Amino acid sequence: MIREALAALLSFEDDIEVVAQVGRGDEVTEAAKRASPDVALLDIEMPGMDGLTAAAQLRRACPETKIVILTTFGRPGYLRRAMESGVSGFIVKDSPADKLARTIRDVLNGQRVIDPDLAAAALANGASPLTPRESDVLAASTDGAAIAEIARSLFLSEGTVRNYLSSCIQKTGARNRAEARRIAAERGWL
Repeated sequence: MIREALAALLSFEDDIEVVAQVGRGDEVTEAAKRASPDVALLDIEMPGMDGLTAAAQLRRACPETKIVILTTFGRPGYLRRAMESGVSGFIVKDSPADKLARTIRDVLNGQRVIDPDLAAAALANGASPLTPRESDVLAASTDGAAIAEIARSLFLSEGTVRNYLSSCIQKTGARNRAEARRIAAERGWL
C-alpha cells in the first residue's frame, strides 16, 4: 500500500515516471534490468532480501542506476552500510513529501542526499566496532540459538563462537549476547 501510494505521489511530478514496482528485495535487480530506471527507491525492510543487500546487488548489476533509500529505520549504522553499498540518497519517511521528488532530482544531478540529522548521528556514533565475522556470529544468535547451532550454521567451532560472542558483548557494552544483538541491531550494525 505504501509503495503504491509513493508511486502515485511521484507520478504527479511532470519529470518523474515510475517504470517498475516490486514488493520484495530479491526482485529488485531483475526488475531494474528489465526497466532500466535512472533511480531505484528502496526501503531497508523488505521481504525476501533487505534493502541494503538489494542495493549492493543492484549496484553491481546496474551501476548506472542511482539508489535512494527511503526508510523509517533512520539508524546511523544503516546509513554507513548504505553509503558503503553505493547508495546516492538516504532519507527517512517522516521527511516532507516534496523532499522525495527533490531528492530524486538531486541524485540524478550527481549529488548525494543524506538526511542531515542522521548524518550527524552517524558521525557521532562512529563505525561499527564489530568485525564482519563477529557480526555474522551475533546475527546468527537469534532467538536464543544454541552455541552448537550457531557453530554448525557458520562452520565454526563452538569455542570460536563463544570467543566471538564474548568479543561482541564487550564491544557493545552489553551484559549478554541478547543485549549485544539488540544494541548492534539498533545501531544498524547487523
